[in-house]
Amino acid sequence: MPVGTIIGLAFLIFVGVTIFKGVRIVPQGYKWIVQRLGKYHATLSPGLNFVIPYVDEVAYKVTTKDIVLDIPSQEVITRDNAVLVMNAVAYINLTTPEKAVYGIENYIWAIQNLVQTSLRSIVGEMDLDDALSSRDHIKAKLKAAISDDISDWGITLKTVEIQDIQPSPTMQAAMEAQAAAERQRRATVTKADGEKQAAILEADGRLEASRRDAEAQVVLAESSQKAIEMVTSAVGEQEIPVAYLLGEQYIKAMQDLARSNNAKTVVLPADILNTIRGVMGRNPS
Repeated sequence: MPVGTIIGLAFLIFVGVTIFKGVRIVPQGYKWIVQRLGKYHATLSPGLNFVIPYVDEVAYKVTTKDIVLDIPSQEVITRDNAVLVMNAVAYINLTTPEKAVYGIENYIWAIQNLVQTSLRSIVGEMDLDDALSSRDHIKAKLKAAISDDISDWGITLKTVEIQDIQPSPTMQAAMEAQAAAERQRRATVTKADGEKQAAILEADGRLEASRRDAEAQVVLAESSQKAIEMVTSAVGEQEIPVAYLLGEQYIKAMQDLARSNNAKTVVLPADILNTIRGVMGRNPS
């Protein structure tokens, strides 16, 4: 092959390579960082871009889409010495790519550690109950704590979410034991209150029954007294009707005594009339 032909082909190849190196097509969603002779020169936006071949070099290709960073789980100690296992997720966007690549060695690793450190600091100032029930409060303080720091790297923190909060296995076992003890205590208190109320009601019932029995006995006594007074007023000095009434009551009492389980033998006086007269306070004739 003639030397001229070889030189011509080499020239065409050189021109093609030069054109290829001088034209850069950046896809949507990315920005390319261009260095000129090892120094930052420009940031290429999506679309067709031209650079100086062999002088300019694309050093970094950075996404402009939101990046989701998973923050690894870690143990966090609360103010009341409870141990919690927490993890989070952060949503960031590289608004100034050149700052992100030149301002910090590894921005992903840096943000993960920054979130973990801030999370330990925030939860360390809270009690266990507050930490378990205040995710929004923790989220707001965490976002405020790291937004300013990462803005120096050209990164915007869209949001950060507390993904999970769980007590450590040892703490969870202690909380379950505490909850079981509390339930047992409430059951014991409820049972004691029930027994107390039942005893009070039973005592009130006995007191009311005794009061009613006493009132009934008073009423019966008053009735008997009125009956005796009426009979005495009616018969005057005549003993036979009074003796008859008292004898009737005496016989009824003997019959009740005979029907009692504790009574086996009932002895009646031979002279019931004289006995009744003695009860009346009169001497037998």
